Amino acid sequence: MIPKSEGVLESSLYVNDVSVSVRFYEKIFGLQVISDFGERGCAMRCGDRQVLLLFKKGGSRHIQSPHDGDGELHLAFAIPASELPAWETWLAENGIVVEEKRKWELGGESVYFRDPDRHLVEIATPGVWSIY
Repeated sequence: MIPKSEGVLESSLYVNDVSVSVRFYEKIFGLQVISDFGERGCAMRCGDRQVLLLFKKGGSRHIQSPHDGDGELHLAFAIPASELPAWETWLAENGIVVEEKRKWELGGESVYFRDPDRHLVEIATPGVWSIY
């Protein structure tokens, strides 16, 4: 029998400049730093029980840690459908270029854009997945 899991607790992004990424996620999403790892990175509160980790690319090599990565990754933030127009306005006001808008067959909508490290960020309304 598979042991119980309560879902994803944390996700990591690997960034060139932690302070630039922190400012982006603070300003655009209102996330707050809850733990600072010095030059290695930080943890940001992302929802009630989720954490977004920002690690400096290559910043953990000197301490022999497996926390390192590279490349353009993807993450999605859940938003209420009623907030989608406000989000589109907010992104435009902050000079964020929308790369794609998509309406899904279950009725959900997604808007895609890039963070300072070119990670693909999505805001998604209910109806994107059968479970959301």
